[in-house]
Amino acid sequence: MTRFFAVLLCVLTVMPLASPAQEPPALMLAQRAPAGIDPAGYWVSEKLDGVRACWDGAVLRFRSGRPIAVPDWFVAALPARPLDGELWIGRGRFEQVSGVVRRETADDAAWRPVRYMLFDLPGDPDDFSRRVERMVHIVDAAGVPWLQAVPQWRLADRAALKKTFDDVVADGGEGLMLHRADAHWVAGRSDALLKLTPWLDAEATVVGQVPGRGRHRGRLGALQVRMPDGRQFRLGSGFSDAQRASPPAIGSEVTYRYRELTAQGLPRFPVFLRIRDLP
Repeated sequence: MTRFFAVLLCVLTVMPLASPAQEPPALMLAQRAPAGIDPAGYWVSEKLDGVRACWDGAVLRFRSGRPIAVPDWFVAALPARPLDGELWIGRGRFEQVSGVVRRETADDAAWRPVRYMLFDLPGDPDDFSRRVERMVHIVDAAGVPWLQAVPQWRLADRAALKKTFDDVVADGGEGLMLHRADAHWVAGRSDALLKLTPWLDAEATVVGQVPGRGRHRGRLGALQVRMPDGRQFRLGSGFSDAQRASPPAIGSEVTYRYRELTAQGLPRFPVFLRIRDLP
């Protein structure tokens, strides 16, 4: 019996303790910009098609809270304070950056083109105009090319906003973000942060995978997804061949875009955009 407890103690000593599940970080979330919004009171920036990443002063995490496997050199110059931004390579290259940051171990060479584009300082007590100044100072102090602040502009009127929006979308951008200049940081969805895109977008939970037919036989045909209010619909377009061969898992959250809602409140012409929370 004594030997049994000795062996048990040895096993417990070398076994790693399970770490508690990481809570998702508190984030400021955007609402859709109302039609005809006057941009005079806002800072305006491009809406980047990258992967949102939160730095807590020690660890870089997905918005789900899961740590990102990142090279040491990439985070070595980051300050010991919270940052919020986008891991980004360039317009239209979401699949590339997503593939890099999803990996269980960091691929040093694959991370070289990735940029951490700062767009806010979570928990900072000052208004957004002051936070814009601080982000520029943080980037200057770091002095590394992979840490950048998302360019912010002030636009005088609706005509300037429309021209900027049209130019960004025409060049392959997703749209614009508008952040009220006098707004203090607050967690959750707020009208202090707005998004302006040519399509509507929303999130849904994958509850099923529908087999494909014809040229998609043996692969994904569509995802059965559930909206936050419980209603379900099929999401069948927007997938690459690789995504149809290895589709989003049941239970994962996906972002889709659509034109408008039907009379029944379902999205019209929904198109898969990306997995929202990386596993």
